[in-house]
Amino acid sequence: MKPQINTNTRTLHDLGQRIWLDNITREMLNNGTLARYIAELSVTGLTSNPTIFEHAIGSGDLYDEAIQKLAAQGLPCEDIFFELALQDLTQAADLFRPIFDASSGGDGWVSLEVSPLLANDTTGTIQAAVRLHARAARPNLFIKIPGTPEGLAAIEQSIFDGVPVNVTLLFSRDHYVAAAQAYLRGIERRIQAGLDPKVESVASLFVSRWDVVVKEDVQPQLHNRLGIAIAMRTYKSHCDLLAAQRWQRLAAAGARPQRLLWASTGTKDPAALDTFYVEALAAAQTIDTIPEKTLLAFADHGKVGATLPADGGYAEGVLDEFKRQGVDDDALAERLQREGVQAFAKSWSGLMARIQEKSSPSPSLATATATAGAA
Repeated sequence: MKPQINTNTRTLHDLGQRIWLDNITREMLNNGTLARYIAELSVTGLTSNPTIFEHAIGSGDLYDEAIQKLAAQGLPCEDIFFELALQDLTQAADLFRPIFDASSGGDGWVSLEVSPLLANDTTGTIQAAVRLHARAARPNLFIKIPGTPEGLAAIEQSIFDGVPVNVTLLFSRDHYVAAAQAYLRGIERRIQAGLDPKVESVASLFVSRWDVVVKEDVQPQLHNRLGIAIAMRTYKSHCDLLAAQRWQRLAAAGARPQRLLWASTGTKDPAALDTFYVEALAAAQTIDTIPEKTLLAFADHGKVGATLPADGGYAEGVLDEFKRQGVDDDALAERLQREGVQAFAKSWSGLMARIQEKSSPSPSLATATATAGAA
């Protein structure tokens, strides 16, 4: 049967924005859900993070047997996690591989994050990025590296090493520009070394968390306006960068642009439309990685109206309103990035604890193993 392509999600795709799914579970791989989203909802990529895997591994029993087998081999919890994550993500990467090939590597990506405990460890991040990408052995797998001060040097070096990078935990225009500069330096170094300049990257700007953190501190008429204003300001910088001579020289040498990706696009405010951020962030040549619940809501009743203006539109006027309310967006961006690192580290600790709990065989599995050994 020919798939029924959803017109709402297809409209975004035809506009030039790519829809990625911000979720992965073994269940959606096994039962065909992800394949259906690709066929029907124009999903062309996927992102993951420690919180997503904490929920996936901790909420059911699909991973239990695999965890116990790996634990029986003496693997520590972190190694067990990456083995499980790579099993899922390489399977997902293979589902997206036709899209990757058809787009000459421009789309069809999945993402795996380095340990969030490495957020302030440049050397450790560089080593982990090379190691994980080699283990995956898939050309369409990004390694996610946070755009922290220490992460920026790791991003540059990883790009130089030929590792595709999804820069995560960016919260402001300044964060984005710093990540973009790191990408450009890595590409420039590759060209100087006579290496292929085509190393893909995306820069992930987190949007909705801005509105959550200021909700209690500003007047109601400013609710759910800060995140979009920050995104609009950042999009202007992105467009300006692509128009600059520095990028044009790299593009002429064969480099591909680092695309801007909208992250944290699920609506957190019950009073706001559940498709609010997806509708507001429509823009060509960008990516929106969307939580599953929000993706299904947009497929059901989402609308695409005006797209983001390349000149920043009304963003600065809105940001001035927040400043008059006492919001220092520069300081808040640094706070949000620190809290993002802490939140992923907390999820990582919870994830390791769940793997440790599941590492001991269940009574039924232990009995079956003992019986098989006796036989």
